[in-house]
Amino acid sequence: MAKNMKEVACSFCGIRKQDALMLIAGDGAHICDRCITQASEILTEEMNLRKSKALQTTLKLIRPIEIKEHLDQYVIGQDDAKKVMAVSVYNHYKRLNQKVDKDEIEIEKSNIIMVGETGTGKTLLAKTIAKILNVPFCICDATVLTEAGYVGEDVESILTRLLQAADYDVAAAERGIIYIDEIDKIARKSDNPSITRDVSGEGVQQALLKILEGTIVNVPPQGGRKHPDQKMIAVNTNNILFICGGAFDGIQKKIANRLRTQTIGYKVNKEDTEIDTNNLYKYITPQDLKNYGLIPELIGRLPVLTYLNPLDKNTLLNILTEPKNALIKQYKKLFDYEGVELKFEEDVFRFIVDKADEFKLGARGLRSICEAIMLDAMFEIPSAKNRNEQKELYISLEYAKHKFEKSDLKKLKAA
Repeated sequence: MAKNMKEVACSFCGIRKQDALMLIAGDGAHICDRCITQASEILTEEMNLRKSKALQTTLKLIRPIEIKEHLDQYVIGQDDAKKVMAVSVYNHYKRLNQKVDKDEIEIEKSNIIMVGETGTGKTLLAKTIAKILNVPFCICDATVLTEAGYVGEDVESILTRLLQAADYDVAAAERGIIYIDEIDKIARKSDNPSITRDVSGEGVQQALLKILEGTIVNVPPQGGRKHPDQKMIAVNTNNILFICGGAFDGIQKKIANRLRTQTIGYKVNKEDTEIDTNNLYKYITPQDLKNYGLIPELIGRLPVLTYLNPLDKNTLLNILTEPKNALIKQYKKLFDYEGVELKFEEDVFRFIVDKADEFKLGARGLRSICEAIMLDAMFEIPSAKNRNEQKELYISLEYAKHKFEKSDLKKLKAA
């Protein structure tokens, strides 16, 4: 019996049982712990290689014109910003498909920063472009970010959300796109470098530098401080495209000062007659962002700068009725669920647009006014439906004015 025990050996490497830490028996065969470890490493490497090839094949190049056509279905106007977004995303796809050789030029990523008034469509552009992407995409808010060690979220939390969007597939997340909203809220509090802690401003910008440029970050998979003992996940941000957006409220004055003109009042000289004072965003430069409070190092890592035009009445009218998910179409869909056909008098649309233009809230103001007009109908009709009392609702101009005058929104005109 002892002799038979000495003759038992690993069927793969031939090591004897007494020389191995563990020998696992199977159906007429044995395997040692060393072979198990080696097989596990080979399997992991093969799975990563297959996953990489799968990503390579799923990254179908979508041409800039096709991306813009998709954006046109949901976002009205803003052609300049759409072109910039389309080209950047297209180049991102090409960069991911690039096979880097020793003598080949490596394409660097072009992170984007978008500037525009509230309600002009910055976040909508990001959400819409996410629908056609074959890469993980997430939207994060810069207002909650603070320096490490302070109450709030660390900058690594934006990568945690990208990991969640990729179902914790690190290889897929490292090829993703992140949209950071409200980037202007982390501007430093004065033009001069801070001599004290600016935990939610300049400190956050400095923490973002390496992530935007490309580095390996240890990311907590479940968030930062709630699970301090969790195992970190290493994520390489070198291939992650970052898109930032912000309203930069008040930057028009800095642009006007640089152009030696004024946002209101008389112009300084005759050369300023060609300047569009209603849309100073189109003249924005990186220097204006620096004067606003972004540090030069951060601006340098966001090389592509674009703007969104303010919304005029005609654009607001188109936003209300034309896009695939237009607000009026949404309300009609809501009433369809109740078995009621919703119809509008044409003048109602113009009334809603005029009021939204007064409030200066951009496209978001349209929703508030529509809610004020439709609230009573949405409250009463679900009960009336059961008694077959109403099959159609017609919104006339008089009805819209009456409901609006009854709402609290009327008080906004005096503000």
